Amino acid sequence: MTLPADPGSFERPVVLVADDEPMLRRIVALTLRREGFDVLEAGDGSEGLMLLETGRPIDLLLTDVKMPGLNGYQLAEASLSLRPGMPVMLMTGFADEDVPEVVSRASIPTIRKPFDFARLGATIRETIGRRQGGNPIDPVPLPG
Repeated sequence: MTLPADPGSFERPVVLVADDEPMLRRIVALTLRREGFDVLEAGDGSEGLMLLETGRPIDLLLTDVKMPGLNGYQLAEASLSLRPGMPVMLMTGFADEDVPEVVSRASIPTIRKPFDFARLGATIRETIGRRQGGNPIDPVPLPG
């Protein structure tokens, strides 16, 4: 589990990234930090759930679907009840998934691996903006 350097400062949108593949999770987190997001990292669904239960500010959950134990669909479903209105995005490398009904009804966007890292930040800003009932949020540059 990786937390932002300054957990008391959440001026930038916060994305919780849950993926059991450490290399991909780190690349996604690094990409999002460069795009102006604070990132919380969870190595599996259980860690992601623990972070959701803390009440820390989180603007979007980005979770892999296939994880051991608590999978991405289960984490997404838990987030819908723990944090209603918080946007969720799924990542998967598999073409045919049996999507649980509650996830399907919530119209959760899914991005297919491999995805375009250059487009990831914009896609997340658009998703957060739609859930907030407005336009995509503006990026916040890294200090310095």
